[in-house]
Amino acid sequence: MHQAPPHGPIARLRSLRYVELHTPAFSRAADFYEEVWGLTTVESDTGARWLRGTGDEHHVLHLTERDRVGLGRLAFCVGTPAEVDEAARRLEARGITPVFGPGLLDQAGGGYGLRFTDPEQRLVEISAEVHAVAPRGRDAAVPVGVTHAVLNTVDIDAAVAFYCDVLGLRVSDWSEHQMAFLRCNSDHHCIAFNRAEWTSLNHVAYEMTSVDHFMRGLGRLRHHGIVPQWGPGRHGPGNNTFSYFTDPSGLVCEYTSDVAQIVEDAWIARVWRRVPELSDLWGTAGPPSKEIRCHMAGTPDPGPLHRPHPQEVTA
Repeated sequence: MHQAPPHGPIARLRSLRYVELHTPAFSRAADFYEEVWGLTTVESDTGARWLRGTGDEHHVLHLTERDRVGLGRLAFCVGTPAEVDEAARRLEARGITPVFGPGLLDQAGGGYGLRFTDPEQRLVEISAEVHAVAPRGRDAAVPVGVTHAVLNTVDIDAAVAFYCDVLGLRVSDWSEHQMAFLRCNSDHHCIAFNRAEWTSLNHVAYEMTSVDHFMRGLGRLRHHGIVPQWGPGRHGPGNNTFSYFTDPSGLVCEYTSDVAQIVEDAWIARVWRRVPELSDLWGTAGPPSKEIRCHMAGTPDPGPLHRPHPQEVTA
């Protein structure tokens, strides 16, 4: 078993706050997430849109216009600015220099935070004191917020070790040696890693209040002429419902609900077999199509801080 270093994780993460997505189809993607998916714009700027759910996070999705699709950043919540400062000290002790902060975040929602890159050049943000917004009613069949992101990795063991040792996530379950599900609170997972040929975003999942909200959300999408590319069903690991779609950029988005809740001192991680009856406990979804598998694989993502060489630009 992998042992954490004596100095421990850099912080106690409370939740996955938001994700930033890069898209060359910015206008169509922004319209999709607001008019179809059910999020609400909080702020917008040229080539940028911040959208919220019904929960109390200022925004759960940050869309940014870029030449290529990709993951802009993963943002996690901590309790206080002092925790951000301590995280910066612990990062430096590990030889990891933040690319920003700690300091005031000059972005929609403000806050105090820092950013650094993981070993596969994903940008990670941790923050506190982001602007509060009033929670909205949860009667409508729209997302509460972002609940997890699945990341394709070329080295699943190294990825899991980094996110556990440095960020303090805990392994909830494995799906053989193909996927690892990691948590930061009582939800079964906020991050999952999938073994792949290249680093990329697999999908982002949005929490629906209940199974009923989940199904009514699918009905609303159907009225827009959009049907699931895989689902509805219920996964074995995490026990959550699932239904997968693609946005106008080709990025995969998921409605989910009813995720397993972890009792920290009682939970024992298990290794699930990768068989159809455990991928979908209901048996309603069938196997994922080649199309959705292709979208989940994505394209190689060098990370948001990557600057192409001249040869790449002119190729």
